Amino acid sequence: MDQVLERYTAQLPLTIRQVWYSLISDGVLVKEERTYKQTVELLGMARRSGRIPWEALRDDTEIRAEPLAYEGPDDFRAGLRRAALEYRLDRQAGQPVRLEIVCETAGMVPQLVAVADPYGVPVGSGSGFNALPAKRGAALRAAADGHRAVRVFVVSDWDPSGVHLFSALAEDVTAFAAVDAPGTEVVFERLAVTEQQITVHQLPTAPQKASDRRSFSGTSTTQAEALPPDVLADVLKTAITSHRDMRVLAAVLEREEEERRRLLQSLGFDPDAG
Repeated sequence: MDQVLERYTAQLPLTIRQVWYSLISDGVLVKEERTYKQTVELLGMARRSGRIPWEALRDDTEIRAEPLAYEGPDDFRAGLRRAALEYRLDRQAGQPVRLEIVCETAGMVPQLVAVADPYGVPVGSGSGFNALPAKRGAALRAAADGHRAVRVFVVSDWDPSGVHLFSALAEDVTAFAAVDAPGTEVVFERLAVTEQQITVHQLPTAPQKASDRRSFSGTSTTQAEALPPDVLADVLKTAITSHRDMRVLAAVLEREEEERRRLLQSLGFDPDAG
């Protein structure tokens, strides 16, 4: 487990299933439900003992809303400075295509954000995006964006559920766009997992569940978490940059930095202070 976390330091936090699949690929474990449960237990003990950092793994079991509060005026002023330092423009401005990313597994979202955030590309979880209001929201964003073409990258399992997620998103968002953003091109592209990736990276597979009778063209199933995190990061970065004009992005970043410095100065902060 330590070697897996060290190998994917740049992609932390990982989900427990990603650690499990990495151990399977390394030949340490066999792909059985009992070994997954053992991995859950071992990772839990490792975190409790302090052997691995709590932040190294992604947890999605807690939903918490914390009221915003300050220790006093100085803390509030420090908050203003942090906010000014985080000032940024729309980094998709001026690009020919607006990009979005949807990931079926919520636990993988932070890894995708780490790749997409420098380009200003939003990432959503499939569980949240699959609701009708969220699908219509995608169409409304397209309409508000001046009918610029939209491309949505999808990361989902290669199984009936993941394939259905992709097709349902594409069909519903396209239908909503026809009403709310007529004339806007909305394209959905499956980034992972694909049959080619399964073959190239020799990903672990499992038979389709007999109880799931939805249409599925594959002969076996594979979870998106089976794809090595660094490979997924490379796939996503390549997909994003292939649709970016880097000169336009560089100009936006230059303006962003200039405005950030002016904002800090207007608030009485030294823009060159560490």
